[in-house]
Amino acid sequence: MPSIAPKASPRKRSSSATPSKPRRAPAPAEAGFAYSRTFFEDLVDSAIHHAKKLGASDASAHASEGSGLSVSVRKGELENVERNRDKGLGITVHIGQRRGNASTSDFSQKAIKQTVQAAYDIARFTAEDPFAALPDEADIAQPSDQRTDLDLFFPWAITSEQAALLALQTENAALRLDKRITNSEGASVSAQQSHFFSAHTHGFRGGYASSRHSVSVSPIAGKGANMQRDYWYSSQRDAADLASPEAIGRYAAERALSRLNSRKIATTECPVLFESPLAAGLLGAFVQAVSGGSLYRKSSYLLNSLGKPVFPKHIDILEDPFVKRAKGSSPFDDEGVRVQARSVVEAGKVQGYFLGSYSARKLGMKTTGNAGGSHNLTLTSRLTRAGDNLDAMLQRLGTGLFVTELMGSGVNSVTGDYSRGASGFWVENGRIAFPVEEITIAGNMKTMFKDILAVGADTYNQGAKTVGSILIKKMKVAGS
Repeated sequence: MPSIAPKASPRKRSSSATPSKPRRAPAPAEAGFAYSRTFFEDLVDSAIHHAKKLGASDASAHASEGSGLSVSVRKGELENVERNRDKGLGITVHIGQRRGNASTSDFSQKAIKQTVQAAYDIARFTAEDPFAALPDEADIAQPSDQRTDLDLFFPWAITSEQAALLALQTENAALRLDKRITNSEGASVSAQQSHFFSAHTHGFRGGYASSRHSVSVSPIAGKGANMQRDYWYSSQRDAADLASPEAIGRYAAERALSRLNSRKIATTECPVLFESPLAAGLLGAFVQAVSGGSLYRKSSYLLNSLGKPVFPKHIDILEDPFVKRAKGSSPFDDEGVRVQARSVVEAGKVQGYFLGSYSARKLGMKTTGNAGGSHNLTLTSRLTRAGDNLDAMLQRLGTGLFVTELMGSGVNSVTGDYSRGASGFWVENGRIAFPVEEITIAGNMKTMFKDILAVGADTYNQGAKTVGSILIKKMKVAGS
C-alpha cells in the first residue's frame, strides 16, 4: 500500500513555468495592478472628506483591487482559462450611534459622492447602536506600529500558456505513477494578488499588497464500482515556494491508490486520529466557539471559558501575526487595530478570545485585534517529540480509525455536538489494515478537546492554522 503520509518538504519547482522572484518592489503596472497606492489614498480621503461635509460624526473607507489568472486542464486537454480583475470602494458613515454602509466599483468623483450619500442616508434611518463606533483611538495601529517586513506580496508573472503547461505536468505526474490511475478530475493553477488602502477618522491609515498562488490535482484510481478519488495541492504567497508539479501529482495519486478496495466497518467506539489537514478544522472549530460573535450572541458551547481548562494541560495555542510569508500575517486587523503575538491557550487554559471592537464592547472587554479573523495559529503539545511523525502517531493510535476525509459540516455551535461523514483507514496494532468509507464519526467538541491524547510532529499549514495530526481518546463511529 502506498504511503499516505504527507511529504514533509516537497522540493521546489525548477520548471521554466516559474518566473524568478522580483528583487525590488514592483510598480503598479509591473505588478499587474491598474491603480497605485497614491490613487487609493486620494480616493479614500475624498470619500471620508465628503462624509464629514455631509455631517457625519465619523467615517471610514476602504479601496481595493484584485487580479489573477486561473487555468484548469483535464485528461491532457485545456479546460478553462479565466482572468479576473475586480475593484471596489466601501464607505461606512457614522452619525452619532447610527451607522450606514455602501460600496461602488465606479471610481469617478460623481459615483463616490453618490455612494457616500447612500451610506449617509442609510445611517440616518438606522436604529442606534451604542457599540457600533469606530475602534478606540488608543487601539489604532499607528504607522510606527505597522510591520513592513512581512513579505506578503510576490507577483507571479505567469502566462496562461505557462500555467496550462504547469497544470498538465502536475496531472501527468499523477496519471503516469501507476496504471491503476485511470482518470482525472483535472489539475489547476491559480495566481492571485490584491492590494488595498484603508483609513478612518480615528487616526488609522494603512494598506498593503498580498498574493496567494496554488497548484492542485485530483486523480481517480480504479475502475467500475471500485473507483476512488483524492487530491493534493500546494498554496503559497511566493510561487517559488510551491511544491514541484511532480511531487503534487505523485502524492495525490498515492492518496487515491491507497483508498482502493475501501470497505465499511461495524458500528463501534474507538480512538480516532485526524490527519493533520483535518486537524486544522478542529482548531478552526475552537476559534469559532471563542470568537466575539458567538460569545455575545450566547451561541457558543464555550461560553465563559476564559481562564478555564478547555484542553488537556499539555496543549498550547499561539497566535503570531508577524510570520514572514504566512497566509495569516498582517500588520493590523480589518479595523486598523494593532495586532500582537500572544498565547491563546496555555497549558490547556483559555487565555484570550478572538474579538473585534464591536464584539469586545458587547462583552465589556477590549479588542484583541481579530476583526477579520485569527492570525497564524499554531496548536502544539508539550508531549510531542521530534520523531512523532505519522507512523509514530499510528502506533499511538494502536487500534482505531485514521480519518483522512470529512464530508458535510456537522458541528452544532450551541451544544458542541459533532457529526461528520468520514473516510480513512482502519488501523490495527499501529499499522494500517484497510481503507474504510461510508462511515460517520460523532462526539462533542468539549469532550473531544479534553480527550486530545497527542499531537503529531507532522505539522501542516491550512490557511492561517498550523497543526500536526491529532489523536482523540474515543469517538463513536457509525458504520454498517
